[in-house]
Amino acid sequence: MLQHALSSLILKKGYESITVQDICDAANVGRSTFYAHYTSKDDLKRKGFEKLRKLLVDRQKEALAAAAADNKDRSLGFSLAMFEHARDHVDRYRALVGGRGGAVSLGSISRILSDLVRNELAATAGKKSADVIPREFIVHYVVGAYMAVLTWWLDGGARLPPQRIDAMFRRLATAGILPSDT
Repeated sequence: MLQHALSSLILKKGYESITVQDICDAANVGRSTFYAHYTSKDDLKRKGFEKLRKLLVDRQKEALAAAAADNKDRSLGFSLAMFEHARDHVDRYRALVGGRGGAVSLGSISRILSDLVRNELAATAGKKSADVIPREFIVHYVVGAYMAVLTWWLDGGARLPPQRIDAMFRRLATAGILPSDT
């Protein structure tokens, strides 16, 4: 109820002007109930990303399993699901951009994506390259590029279909992170 109330309020009045009392009123719960579960509206917002995390983890597992079965590259298997999610919630993105709510949201998404990239790199650690690049360097490279592309795409109205933006991103990103044959 609290997550739904926050989402509705973001669309109506923007994240910055929302108070904990506004959220409680919209959800028809008391402040003590709110504070029994969350420390602030930022905490509520961050924890709201757990559903997204689960979706992206599931997509990544499916992609890694498919890659093992057919020996095709399925790197960054979470990418399309994230682009689709962002397109489906572009109205919330616009309501969040520019303020602290955007920083909370983008920071949460960056942490989720960093975990996913780390997991994928750990799962494919057996594929060695002659030029070893530190794992955290790769994580920051991929997530930074992804967030830049995601922001550019959404700021431009998400005109390209998610499948196209995903294909372009993955083409550029995987060339930089897949082990070379040398």
